[in-house]
Amino acid sequence: MAQVWRCTGLRWGDGGPVLVWEGGRRSTLTWGKPVAFGVVGGGGRRCVGARGNVCPVRAAVAGRTVGARCEECGRLERAHSVAADTIADDLRPYSVYLAWFGPGMVKVGITAVERGSARLLEQGAVVFSWLGRGPLMAARRSEELLRTVLGVPDRISYDAKRAVRSALPDVAARAAEVRELHARAVGLDGWPESLERMPFEAVDHAGVFGLAGLPAARGVVAELVAGGVVRGELVAAAGPDLHLATDRGVVVLDTRLMAGWELTTATATATATGAGAAGAAARAAAAATSVGALPVPGPVLTVPLRELKDPAVQDGLF
Repeated sequence: MAQVWRCTGLRWGDGGPVLVWEGGRRSTLTWGKPVAFGVVGGGGRRCVGARGNVCPVRAAVAGRTVGARCEECGRLERAHSVAADTIADDLRPYSVYLAWFGPGMVKVGITAVERGSARLLEQGAVVFSWLGRGPLMAARRSEELLRTVLGVPDRISYDAKRAVRSALPDVAARAAEVRELHARAVGLDGWPESLERMPFEAVDHAGVFGLAGLPAARGVVAELVAGGVVRGELVAAAGPDLHLATDRGVVVLDTRLMAGWELTTATATATATGAGAAGAAARAAAAATSVGALPVPGPVLTVPLRELKDPAVQDGLF
């Protein structure tokens, strides 16, 4: 029987992006490294649970959702999230930041001081600067101040981020937009007294993400499917996204889509699926030895893709 693994997500650290698997196994990702796996059919995609607990009913989860949780587990996870604004008695200090993802795309957010810049790497922020530091509620008030007075959003869609990664301006231009907004933010009336203003200091992640010379993506993996194969060469990574050079061009794989599936070597998937396009493509690929780092002769992709559209470009009147 082929061995299977369950991915728990992509983590960022000083050494770059790492895929983490149930049981503690880790796959360090580097540019040019082959990334390949097959999706086992069986029971399909299942809820990953919440707060470290297994989903009690192992509920089925739709392939296209990035949350990988059923309704009940999703509610439990959100109830303990700082982003949900439901935790008022957290005594840890928090940092307020400005994060830049592309021209005209700057957001405000908060993260626990103890997490350092991990949150910015997880979101795929190309440039960021700290703005303030203090208690959670003060950090929350500053977020609201920037949203209402300066119109700075606290969310930017991943499709918007992906659409501009291959055509970013130079380092100076990236920093300039954040610097201008930082100066306006710290000068606002109504700044919470308990929130310490932080000086502007741009941190640029383009090198960490491997974005220099990044080819434009031809599409985004829409979902993983039983019997499907993902095989390509890693050319860049930002936030949860892997940019892979495949036989269908450079495509973006949101690693959050991997959670909840049983994954195995591409060859094992070919044997399990037998007939069909996915099985034939996988059998044509060479033998592999481990999920996440497979020595393969050529990239193959047999999962559904969707077009990557620039959200700023309107398709029609409505």
